[in-house]
Formats: sequence, structure tokens, C-alpha cells
Amino acid sequence: MSKSLRNAKITPHLSSNRGHSDHGWLNSYHSFSFADWYDPRFTHFGALRVLNEDRVKANSGFPTHPHRDFEIFSYILDGELTHRDSMLKRGMEGGQSDKFYRMHRGDVQFTTGGTGIAHSEMNEHKTDTVHFLQIWAIPWKRGLAPRYHTRHFDEESKRSGFVKILSPLKGGEDATAEQEKDAEGVIPETIPIHADMVMGAGLIAPQTEFQWTIGGGAGESTKRKVYVHVPMTKRGKAKIRLDGREDAELSEGDGAFIEGVSIGDKLTVESIGEAEAEVIVLDTA
Repeated sequence: MSKSLRNAKITPHLSSNRGHSDHGWLNSYHSFSFADWYDPRFTHFGALRVLNEDRVKANSGFPTHPHRDFEIFSYILDGELTHRDSMLKRGMEGGQSDKFYRMHRGDVQFTTGGTGIAHSEMNEHKTDTVHFLQIWAIPWKRGLAPRYHTRHFDEESKRSGFVKILSPLKGGEDATAEQEKDAEGVIPETIPIHADMVMGAGLIAPQTEFQWTIGGGAGESTKRKVYVHVPMTKRGKAKIRLDGREDAELSEGDGAFIEGVSIGDKLTVESIGEAEAEVIVLDTA
């Protein structure tokens, strides 16, 4: 396969170079500096600040904790994770809502920390471990109004091509109060994010390739950076190749920094392993 991103620099970020902490109840891998793990090479990439791949055991999790001035989202890979706003008492939540949601595979929970918000993320299942990605992005400005969003993204759609998960809020950095209230992403049926970032997710069968258009159809800045991550979902049997390059082959747990690309460029992602590859794309300015 010939390269389509002739001027792009693609730098793999191997799983073995991630930070790792195992607290018993939590087994976490950090693609970027986080908590007690710091690596000056991996502090942020455009607006992308944190990408943790977490496994939380049954009847444990993250009790009520605050967030401020970050865009934070959880992408569920397997198991069950319960998001609960700090103002809701357990057993008194009523039906599922953006403030209370038992998430399963395909669900994404999004939090705008803004001026300050507090919630818990607990695995309240009696036996099963939950596996998910927690991702943080730097918003385009501080002091935003706190807010939650939760949305489900269909599994089969991800097998047809990359499904857009997040896109910038309509109105951008200068969004009106009405646009903030409406909370619509530039791309329909996506979760709005207060950043120049588009997130996509795909499930690519072996010997199949998907194509990601740089900018995701909603990027604002012409010059882009793209981070690709392959979650650990197939016991090591999934593998991908980026842009037809043998030196850009990623196994489960690996990621890649892609630089020197512009809106409209095409990134080819080919599944070359034995099993379907789950692929996350984070396209940022």
C-alpha cells in the first residue's frame, strides 16, 4: 500500500512506554503523564491531555471527586460503570439521566468540569470488572458552565467506518448562551466538546481498512495533530498499520502521534491482526 500522508510524521507510542499503576481494585495504563507518573515526552498532544486505559474491579471505583476546567469523557469497552452526580443520593436517583447513568459497552459519558463539578464513577456490578478509557481534553477557555452528556454509539455502525463520537460545540469559543444551552456538536449526533477536537471510533475486521479524513469534518484549525489508540480488547490478537507504513504498526495498548497533517488529508488504518481491531482516533489542533 502506498503512503497517502507523504509529509506526515508518525511516531508510535508503544504500550510498554506507558505509565502503569496497579492498586488492586484499579489497574491503569497512562498514555500521558498522570498522577505519580511523569514523562516529559508525554505531557499533552494538542488539546489532548490524558488517555488512561482503566480496569476497575467489581464493587469499587472512584468515589465522589471534583473536576474543574477540563473536558473529561469515559468510553466504555466492557463491563458496567455507574456515573452519579454528587447531588444525587444512592437509591434516590430516579431514572437514568445525564446525572445518573449505568454505562455499558458503547456508552460515552462526558463531563465539562468548567467552574467546578463533582461526581462518582463506580463499578457497582457484583462480579464483573469494567474496562474503559478515560480521556481528558484542555478546553478552549476556562470558567465554563459545568455540564454532563451521555450517549450510546452503535456497535454495528463502527464496523462500517469510523463513527464520530465528539465534535466541537456549535459556535466554537464564542458560542452564545443559547448555543451553550442547546449543546449541539458541529457534527450531528455527536457529543459537543469545548475544544477543537473530533473523536472517532471504529471496529475494523482483519484484512480490512478504514479511512479517516483529517479534521473529521469539523476541525477548525487547518493544521492538525492526530492521536490513534488501540485498546486492549482482543487479548493481543488485534493489530493495525497506519498509512501503509511498516514502521507504524500498532498492537493492542499502543498509540501513535501523527503530525504534519492538514484538514482534508486521508489517514488509512488497516487491520492486519487475527482479530477485529478497535481503534480510537483523536483529531486535534
